[in-house]
Amino acid sequence: MTRDILVAGETLIDFLPEHPGPISSVERFDRRAGGAPANVAVALERLERTPLFWTRVGEDPFGRYLVETLDEHGLPDRFLERDPDAKTTLAFVTHDETGDREFSFYRDDTADTRFEPGRIDDAALANLEWVHAGGVALSAGSSREATLDLLERAAANDCMVSFDPNARPELWPEDEFREVVREALAHVDVLKAAEEELEVLGFAGDDVEGMARNALALEGGPSTVLATRGGEGAVAVADEDAPWSGPASHPGYEVDVVDTTGAGDAFVAGAIASLSDGEDLEETLAFANAVGATATTAAGAMTALPDRGAVRAIRDAE
Repeated sequence: MTRDILVAGETLIDFLPEHPGPISSVERFDRRAGGAPANVAVALERLERTPLFWTRVGEDPFGRYLVETLDEHGLPDRFLERDPDAKTTLAFVTHDETGDREFSFYRDDTADTRFEPGRIDDAALANLEWVHAGGVALSAGSSREATLDLLERAAANDCMVSFDPNARPELWPEDEFREVVREALAHVDVLKAAEEELEVLGFAGDDVEGMARNALALEGGPSTVLATRGGEGAVAVADEDAPWSGPASHPGYEVDVVDTTGAGDAFVAGAIASLSDGEDLEETLAFANAVGATATTAAGAMTALPDRGAVRAIRDAE
């Protein structure tokens, strides 16, 4: 029997601008469901690997909208928490003409900062194959302790643990980000990080592969690193403790980019789906890059996530 995947972390509201430019120049925003872990969870469902999803939203109109959206995307509500005493996080997104974006968060003691340790008990972990979490939950409140606790116990229960730092300088100082994320990496098997995130985390190197190899060298750290390079694709490295061999690389796919929001999350879901299906790193990078590239061809995060047919189409067109 196939064991489950668990994704953990925030679900929030993204407000997308009607046109590129600074937030001060935008008059209208379009409400969309978002949050990196939520995007990963929905993307996995689209890729026919429906996960469990541990998330926490406010008992407010935005939270109710998110609960309805997750249900519409077919995600089970076993670990969906509604906080009666906190609001739901809002993020206003701005982007330039290339689709690159920045965020302005409204996240003071919101529901996703109030996860509590132990909510995913050992009995639940025993039935899991894979646990994935992201860095935003580490940035504030009791969610930091809860996420670190989950990662540590997932590793102790022989789950494959993956992690995306999802750096958001708007949320916390760079030195604190580096310290806490490196603490989390002690429990992580697969690190997915953008090239610039590896640099911020202190993993130096002559090129992105060198930086990824330095991340492998972190004592007690990941055995596999998937390093993304935006439109230039991704590289992967693995050490002798990983269940697959490396290195591997893929140049990415050329697409007409509309919005990069959620592209990294789509890549993560593609990588988890592929690796958990037993594929090697070469195939995993090709598949994950196709998922991520397709997600950039429409506005929004969840609304742009592809199914396997769309992924096949972009790969066949190459």
